[in-house]
Amino acid sequence: MAEQGSGQTQLRLGIDTGGTYTDAALVDAENRVVASGKSLTTHSQLEAGISAVLKKLPSDLLSKVTLASLSTTLATNAVVEGRGTPVCLLLPGYTAIQIERAKLEHIVRGGACVALKGGHDAGGREHCPLDLDAASRTIERYKNRVSAFGVSSMFSVRNPAHEIVLRDLIHSLSDRPVTCGHELASSLGAPRRAVTVAFNASLVSYIDRLIRTIQSLLYDYGISSPLMVVKGDGSLITAAAALARPIETVPLR
Repeated sequence: MAEQGSGQTQLRLGIDTGGTYTDAALVDAENRVVASGKSLTTHSQLEAGISAVLKKLPSDLLSKVTLASLSTTLATNAVVEGRGTPVCLLLPGYTAIQIERAKLEHIVRGGACVALKGGHDAGGREHCPLDLDAASRTIERYKNRVSAFGVSSMFSVRNPAHEIVLRDLIHSLSDRPVTCGHELASSLGAPRRAVTVAFNASLVSYIDRLIRTIQSLLYDYGISSPLMVVKGDGSLITAAAALARPIETVPLR
């Protein structure tokens, strides 16, 4: 039986959407599993598999849920299997050789990697002015072809000014989400930071669909508790944070 506290049952709902199965469990205040269910993950229609597993849980207990958490390996699978969505990656201060060595063209999944004049040096000083005209033309060209934009400027960890300008420009010209390198990493070298940005941008719409689907289904099942997402290191973040940084849902190795 679920633990009773102040006359009210306290339950947590955990949902794990994996590559093959979707699992759900209700856990009480003593970390005891009160009820659980399993269904096949339906990749083409995620809501079907999630709804199927929720139906296997006692409906009278679902209304007692005070916290819902989502753990997913779909992001990991998308990275490994190359199923991220197309993105446009803007790279101030980068060279064609750096883009080729980091294999960024492969990560953007049919989108584009565009080197721009700009970037900063190791001391945070502007290397050269940012080419806003070229950036605007690129954004206009790809805004209807990609699901998201990524921006990674040379030495943005020392000075993120060019990334911030490009982020604002993208928002003014399109409705696509934007991932910036300085928001994800503070110590990685430039190529690795660009790779992280590309992966994150390619996963934004993928994770967005999953989270919004679950939020809608929780509402349909009478669950009004907040939705948290399990990070790769096992800690929890809000759904909003996971939408902004889906790369953090990939397990650490």
